[in-house]
Amino acid sequence: MASVVISGTGLYKPPHIVTNAELVVAFNAYAEKFNARHAARIEAGEVEAMVGSSVEFIEKASGIKQRYVIDKEGVLDPDRMRPYFAPRSDEQLSLMAEIAVAAAKDALAAAGKRGEDVDMVLCAAANMQRAYPAMAVEIQQAVGARGYGYDMNVACSSATFAIEQAVNALRCGTAKCVLMVNPEITSAHLEWRDRDCHFIFGDVCTAMVLELEDTATAAEQWEVLGTRLVTQFSNNIRNNAGFMNRCEDTDPDARDKTFRQEGRKVFKEVVPMAAAHIETHLATQSFEPTQVKRYWLHQANLGMNQLVMRKLVGGEAGGEVAPLILDEYANTASAGSIIAFHHHRADLKPGDLGVICSFGAGYSIGSVIVRRR
Repeated sequence: MASVVISGTGLYKPPHIVTNAELVVAFNAYAEKFNARHAARIEAGEVEAMVGSSVEFIEKASGIKQRYVIDKEGVLDPDRMRPYFAPRSDEQLSLMAEIAVAAAKDALAAAGKRGEDVDMVLCAAANMQRAYPAMAVEIQQAVGARGYGYDMNVACSSATFAIEQAVNALRCGTAKCVLMVNPEITSAHLEWRDRDCHFIFGDVCTAMVLELEDTATAAEQWEVLGTRLVTQFSNNIRNNAGFMNRCEDTDPDARDKTFRQEGRKVFKEVVPMAAAHIETHLATQSFEPTQVKRYWLHQANLGMNQLVMRKLVGGEAGGEVAPLILDEYANTASAGSIIAFHHHRADLKPGDLGVICSFGAGYSIGSVIVRRR
């Protein structure tokens, strides 16, 4: 079987940081305005009063300390509570493509490739800016790639699912060099007015170049030893925004049109699924979890990652084994595990094993076993 390698990664980081303290000030101002506006109905028991947030609550619940966003002003405006993106004409590069191109250029440079060397582009993200034309095709044109491209969405597992598609295309000969991008503008689908989740997400874009070993020239290469995907339907993480909403005559600003989750249920159900998935995948390659030098896990919740690792290795695993980027970036949907891989791999040696794993809505879990060459 043809050997596939990851030969480069790239990262776009938005210019604005929102700290937990800033977020709490904005949220609490919104909550106070809401309570004042609905005072009579709250007193009558018809509406529930909003409860304020706090830095302590956010960090205890998630481990998140800040996040990067493309627009900060709109997010922190208690009269808006969502980012503002200036509309662009059809002739202009779209926002999603713009950040994807920025990350792609870094990944291509790391791999020693040019745009014309790419013949497959995968845009894998939790939400797409538009229905069509495919974001991947716009990105393909913007980087000067050949071949074909398509979009795919498996929520927070989009990147690992896309890696498998890239590996399969390379091995069967329908592509020679794949660019995989994860432009996650999560600030647009986060409900900033909900205390239980207003702190969760941040914006970012990651990119990865995959190619056959025979064509790879990068100094650093990671052989893909195997990929494994699984899905199991659950309503515990959901977003009902879509092109059919206008035909249903529903409120486009209704709560179900943005991210929502049953956090405790997700934690309880996904942790054992993810740990078992990784352990089973490693067994197919005759590896034990303790043989893996590094786990680059989905970055959604500190406690979730710690428990997954305890189940895998039978004890505590620090940042050297399972690095955390959640505190700086927050949850960046499909990009989280790729950010961890991008930032925390340089110290590993040839022959060292690693696992990239994501888990999220669906439920969906994707894992990629890699070995440094």
